[in-house]
Amino acid sequence: MLIDVHQHIWPAAFIEVLRARATPPCLDGWTLHLAGEPPYVVAPADHDVAARARLSAADGLGLALVSLSSPLGIEYLPPAEATELLTAFHDGALALPDPFGVWASPCLSEPDPEAVEHELRRGCVGLQLPATALLDAAGWQECAPLLDVLTRLGKPLFIHPGAAPATQDTPPWWPALVPYLHQMHASWFAFRAFGRARHPRLRVCFAALAGLAPLHGERLAARGGGRGAIDFDVFYETSSYGTRAVDALVRAVGIDVIVSGSDRPYASPVIPDIGTDAAVHALRTTNPDRLLRGRT
Repeated sequence: MLIDVHQHIWPAAFIEVLRARATPPCLDGWTLHLAGEPPYVVAPADHDVAARARLSAADGLGLALVSLSSPLGIEYLPPAEATELLTAFHDGALALPDPFGVWASPCLSEPDPEAVEHELRRGCVGLQLPATALLDAAGWQECAPLLDVLTRLGKPLFIHPGAAPATQDTPPWWPALVPYLHQMHASWFAFRAFGRARHPRLRVCFAALAGLAPLHGERLAARGGGRGAIDFDVFYETSSYGTRAVDALVRAVGIDVIVSGSDRPYASPVIPDIGTDAAVHALRTTNPDRLLRGRT
């Protein structure tokens, strides 16, 4: 079964809640307003469930995992606002047809492990957290009760870029290339320094190849951080990267921890040319399955 671990779809009820809001994050028709980014015109077809299912079928996918768009900043809204949006998202996403599955998302302004467990038990494959929640020791400590739920239930964590800080006079691609990747880079090093010791059995997947953080292994060793063994329960998702970046990361961490993700509709799927059909099969089937189910 071919698996894409990283897509986004906004269910209809979720869209309506966004449209009812007067402050960011909110939708004015199909124009999205966020606190840290310029207005963005959303293409309605991007969230047309039937159209997206046809795209997944054309890609040959047996499973496409959708998640909340963490750059919206919903997780950090006041609890009542966050809960309304999260409920609309989870209810709608869990009702999507095949081949879609769902990552759960939590309220982080008032974390509730029981709410996370509820979403996992009713069908979500794991938990997504914004990288902004996991940038340092304090972040990993604050999220620990949520991560304990994952460990107890044997579910994985997906770390996704969070909201970007407000910027002026920058090109449209700036958030995706600067703050998003900085977040992923920092969260990977924070996991290495603080998270793994606290959560030794947690399976973790970093979006966007963790901002290419593992490529800094030589510098880490030179500065006293050690090289360490490859952690086979830490995975790296490929969205927006191609052959050169994937090949470089394979050289750093090996083929067994790279998983295929597209970030559709914000990017198109890319199948990297990494030499053999077996390697591509690992990225698209074997490794994602192990991320979701664990080692057998």
